[in-house]
Amino acid sequence: MASSRKKQQSEIRLKVIRLISQNPEMSTRQVADEVGISNGSAYYVLTALVEKGFVKLGNFKKNPRKGQYAYLLTPKGIREKSLLTHSFIEHKREEFEALKIEITALEEEAGLAVEATPAPKDGKR
Repeated sequence: MASSRKKQQSEIRLKVIRLISQNPEMSTRQVADEVGISNGSAYYVLTALVEKGFVKLGNFKKNPRKGQYAYLLTPKGIREKSLLTHSFIEHKREEFEALKIEITALEEEAGLAVEATPAPKDGKR
């Protein structure tokens, strides 16, 4: 089972990849603000994605500030996004099931358990 820190890093990577796939022209600062991480962390994540070949940098064609870049997902990056999304969904489903069990136990403990009302025999409510 992955550690909590690795899960958190994967979630951040997924958020960053999703953001730049929707808006490749986002600045590092904008990515940081949207994901809720520091500018340094956003820069680190984006640099790592570029180094791993998931993202490539492209210059804006029509931007007067030629120093600004667009973050473009590579085919390898699209695959990574898919894998991270699958892993994220699986993890959240496990959390959801654990929460349902915990809520049921707490409801029973507090005497709030809701009993299922049997459906009428004629199928009408």
